[in-house]
Amino acid sequence: MWPDRRLIDLFKTEFPIVLAPMAGVMDAELVIAAAQGGALGSLPCAMLSAEKAREQVGLIRQRVKAPVNMNFFCHTPIDLTAEAEVRWKQRLAGYYREHGLDPAAPISAANRAPFDAAFCEVVEELKPDVVSFHFGLPEQALLKRVKAAGSLVISSATTVKEAVWLERHGADAVIAQGAEAGGHRGMFLTDKIAEQPGTFALVPQVADAVKVPVIAAGGIADGRGIAAAFALGASGVQIGSAYLRCPESKVSAAGRAALAEGRDDSTVITNVMTGRPARGVQNRLMREAGPISPDAPPFPHAATALGPLKAAAEKQGRVDFTNLWAGQAIALGRELPAAELTRDLAKSALARMKALAG
Repeated sequence: MWPDRRLIDLFKTEFPIVLAPMAGVMDAELVIAAAQGGALGSLPCAMLSAEKAREQVGLIRQRVKAPVNMNFFCHTPIDLTAEAEVRWKQRLAGYYREHGLDPAAPISAANRAPFDAAFCEVVEELKPDVVSFHFGLPEQALLKRVKAAGSLVISSATTVKEAVWLERHGADAVIAQGAEAGGHRGMFLTDKIAEQPGTFALVPQVADAVKVPVIAAGGIADGRGIAAAFALGASGVQIGSAYLRCPESKVSAAGRAALAEGRDDSTVITNVMTGRPARGVQNRLMREAGPISPDAPPFPHAATALGPLKAAAEKQGRVDFTNLWAGQAIALGRELPAAELTRDLAKSALARMKALAG
């Protein structure tokens, strides 16, 4: 069966597959379906209120008796200066005029809050089996409380240095996030995007450098990718983009159409959508203002002024200003129910490993 069972034994899941937390395009429904298929379901909480997170975990536990992972950001907030706000609004002014929008109208601030004491209380109350973090780990006092609640802790590393840091600071497993991965780069000890290794180079080096189980992420969307991850020394995989076209995801119709047309060169790493480097399907704004722009204000403030533009374009069936995060294996995604997809991923991975061993 599985050549390395450490992650299965740690998480107590049927398969060594983690559903990637994808804020904004999924909720409890996809978590439930993936968990029913045998994966570790991950609930993205960075854009949820404490009340909504409680509600979502409650729904998951009502529907499935399986481990659950609550995912949080732990970035250091940076205030938006008036100068940065003006510069960004000037860059977007032409798009506002084109869509008949008033750039002076009040806009709700982008909600991507870092893990704090209030959310730590939610974790202590709900006691999720796993708590995962992006952009490092929270301060030690909060991390100790999470562990005292009985939760396992995992986080993403984009370099070997970050993986070693995570292990030293208490991570029970490390997600090795290759450059192919969709969504925000989990980088926290570096800001040099050009130096980011791919999954094939990163995973074996991380596996050599740490003793905790390694979860490979980035460009993995079928059994071949899972088998390759195990061959490189991983104990499991984290998969996101492959689930985006499942009926349980919340991707819009326009977004699904863009995903269905995706190719190996359809995604780019950009900062214009949120202010922090992330990989997504290239859209009009990325092409015309980026993909990397010095005008984009710091995370998450770039997303605030894009809100009205995103809504206006989506009403017309376009994703010109939509952050459709996805990885380089986007073309391997399929329109299958998430539970069925999970079982198929595991089955095909085992068949591939058996064939290679024979």
